Order: sequence, then structure tokens, then C-alpha cells
Amino acid sequence: MMAGASRDSLNAVLTASGPALAEGGVALSSELFSALDVLDEHGALRRSLTDPAWSTERRHGLVDSLFGGRLTPGALQVLKDLAGRRWSAERDLGDALETVAAHAAAAEAERGGHDGLAGLSRELLAFNRTAETSHEVQWALTDQQAPVEARRRLAERLLGADSSQSGRLLVARAVTAPRGRKPFRAVREFADVVAQRQRQWIADVTVARELDEGQRARLSSGLNRAFGRDLVLDVTVDPTVVGGIRVQVGDDVIDGSMSNRLNDLQRRMAA
Repeated sequence: MMAGASRDSLNAVLTASGPALAEGGVALSSELFSALDVLDEHGALRRSLTDPAWSTERRHGLVDSLFGGRLTPGALQVLKDLAGRRWSAERDLGDALETVAAHAAAAEAERGGHDGLAGLSRELLAFNRTAETSHEVQWALTDQQAPVEARRRLAERLLGADSSQSGRLLVARAVTAPRGRKPFRAVREFADVVAQRQRQWIADVTVARELDEGQRARLSSGLNRAFGRDLVLDVTVDPTVVGGIRVQVGDDVIDGSMSNRLNDLQRRMAA
């Protein structure tokens, strides 16, 4: 797990590249995974791109020279942003690139809102459950002597014909390029990325007393307007809650009276 400067760098890249990930989706994810293959194969490249003695301009120039003709502008910009950050360890750059690629695949599913992300999560977790019930399947998916394409086809069959593009890409990646992990661990980590994005669609609401249908509808409408998306409300009653209500959406937490809270939330979102 990343810590310190590497964690901060990853979070900064995810924030900066959010619109690009949403627009690029699976196509962008595939490009980033391809760039990761190059990074994993060339230790000298990783060392250069994480060397604090190298200026940002020099690292960007190296990325341009190696990937400029191979990646779309969006993928190239994400890679340059990663290369320009500080990393605590050489491997962290590759781990961060893998995480950003997984976010791009999840962003494709997120076009269907919370339901789209929930569907992708179910696919990934169901794949792991299916594989874990059979020692033969586990062996077939982890046998490094088996052709990569054979392992990928088996993974797709386990996912099922109705699986999403995002699910097929992430599972295929986990099976064909697990990067030193068991494929099922990689799938679990990709599922964690999906869960992280899902939390941005869930409003954890704590209120002092039960809401009637009208109050719940007004709260839902106000939160949807404030956050710009159709949130799923998870309402809990706690008579001790300060101010009568507490709302958490992702990392955003606000409490206070219900009327003041929604006004405050809307002001903060507009700021």
C-alpha cells in the first residue's frame, strides 16, 4: 500500500485526470495498461521517471519521446502527470498507473450511475467466488506455462457472455498481468477501486427522527441538485445526532439543521 508522497501524488493525479478518465473509459484504460506493460518491462525507465534528480521537464520529455506516437493525447497527458509527481518508491509509479487505469475502466461503468458501478462490482466479486470454488480453475488461471490467450479466454467464459467491457478488461488484466500477485488478489483490488467510486454516489444520512415520504423526497432532491448526480440515500435514525442531521457523500461531511444544511451544501458546491 502506498504511503506519504506516493499516496498524495496518486490522489492528485486522480483529481486532475477525473474528466479525462470519465471521457476515455475503457479505451483510455486499455492504453494506460499498455503503457504499464512497458514500464514494468524496463527498470531503467522506472528509475528515470522516479528519480528526484530529474526535472519534471526532463521526465516529460522522456515520456513524449517514448510514448508520443503510441498513445492518444489524453493517455499521454495522464502518463506525463504521473511522471511529473514525487514517488516514495520506484514501484509506486507502476502501481499508481495501474490504479488510474482501473479508475478509467470503472468510469466507463459509472456512465450508468450507481447501478452501473454496482453491476461492475458484482461481476468482479462473482468472478472471484466462481474461481475460488474450483482448484482446477485456480490452477488454470495461475499457470504461467499456459498461453496468455488461453487464460484470458477462460476468464471471459467465467465472467459470462453478458459481462461488461469494463469487467472483461479488468479481469483479463488481472489474469494475464497480475504483477506478482495472485489474479484473484488483483481482481479484489480492482473491485476496491469500483467501491471507492461507488461511495461518491451514496449519501449516508443520519437524522434525529424518521423522515416521512415528503421530507425524504425533498432531501433527495436537494442533495441531487447540490452534488449534480442522482444519489442513493442510506438513511439512519439517531436521536443524538448534532443539529438534527448529518450527511456524508464520499469525503464530504456536513451536519446541522436540515434546512441550513442543504443551503450550506449548495453554497459549498457552488464555491
